[in-house]
Amino acid sequence: MRKARGAVLARPGDQRPLTPGRHLCAVLAVGAARLLTRRPPHDVRRVLTRLAKGARPATYDEAAAARAAVLRVSVMCAGDGCLQRSVAIALLCRVRGAWPTWRVGVRTMPFRAHAWVEAEGTAVGESTDTTLWRPLITVESHSGAGGIRP
Repeated sequence: MRKARGAVLARPGDQRPLTPGRHLCAVLAVGAARLLTRRPPHDVRRVLTRLAKGARPATYDEAAAARAAVLRVSVMCAGDGCLQRSVAIALLCRVRGAWPTWRVGVRTMPFRAHAWVEAEGTAVGESTDTTLWRPLITVESHSGAGGIRP
């Protein structure tokens, strides 16, 4: 990474550098996600459900900006770390008072698991068709109750 006028650029050619505050929030979200994703799935779901309470639904642009920030500060999240990446995106959105739909799903041919976030009914930044995945865990924003669907 290189710095330009106090902001961090992920790669040469990035036009929208992160402000120092946004960079710090992204780093903290990635770190918290790393710790959380080492826990059993029911713990991850429980924590995310609590965090989603009272949050407004994230817009696609908010979730995409959070994803871009997470990818800029973490090599792991920019690679195959879909679980850590999706949790970090959700946490970074929550800092701004929003919550995207967070999902973990599977497909059978070939068997694989995947985690992603959605906003406004659309998967955010996914290169694969998420309709091929059967969601097993979903945590949505609900200003009142749980925010979880099996």
